[in-house]
Amino acid sequence: MANAQQELAEFVISKAFNPVMRAKPGGKSDADRKTLEHVQQATKAEIERYRNYDSAQQVVVNFKRDLSSDAAKKVHSQLRRLHLPTIEDIKDDFEDKARKLGVKASS
Repeated sequence: MANAQQELAEFVISKAFNPVMRAKPGGKSDADRKTLEHVQQATKAEIERYRNYDSAQQVVVNFKRDLSSDAAKKVHSQLRRLHLPTIEDIKDDFEDKARKLGVKASS
């Protein structure tokens, strides 16, 4: 199941996190540059967290938690303001991928 864990983690990283990490501050206001720096620091920590889960089930459970936690909602709002993707944008594709890999999404 480690393979499913890696596939799911890398899916989230490539679709939602990498675009944030590649974003450049050029032309943004000082406030937006500071916000970008903040969300990139948070995203870097998320990448490490996703890569270190022990199972595909942990990836799914934490993905779902990250959709609705207060801290995540704040970051999602900041990302949207910067026109960057959030995990909310990939929710359906992520759930479809988890299903295809046979990972049950607990409610």
